[in-house]
Amino acid sequence: MRSTQNHQRERRLRRDQTDAERLLWQHLRDRRLLGWKFRRQHRIGPYFADFACVEAMLVVELDGSQHLTQQRHDEARTCFLETQGYRVLRFWNDDVLRETDAVLTAITTVLAPHPPSAPSPRRRGEGKNEA
Repeated sequence: MRSTQNHQRERRLRRDQTDAERLLWQHLRDRRLLGWKFRRQHRIGPYFADFACVEAMLVVELDGSQHLTQQRHDEARTCFLETQGYRVLRFWNDDVLRETDAVLTAITTVLAPHPPSAPSPRRRGEGKNEA
């Protein structure tokens, strides 16, 4: 169960996203990339993944210059995510901003062999309060 503090942090991370995160999110949101559902700032254990496709067990992390000084932390984070069954792709913010197509191609290459399952159609009245 998510704590209120974690939920507030998720919201803050989504609100204060970098230009690279904002740009990549425009390509990942609403199943725009091969029909896969991505979440942003998705909590996995003690970490918040920049972007996660739970169905494909894929995490996409974007790194800025601050990551040059926290390589051990990033390695521990990647190791944890991999023990949870996730594949982790890391890209520099500059690469996302300057080589967006190459970044999307790299993500697509991981996703392409396994098509996403179709979302189940909503049944009549599902999700509504019926009196």
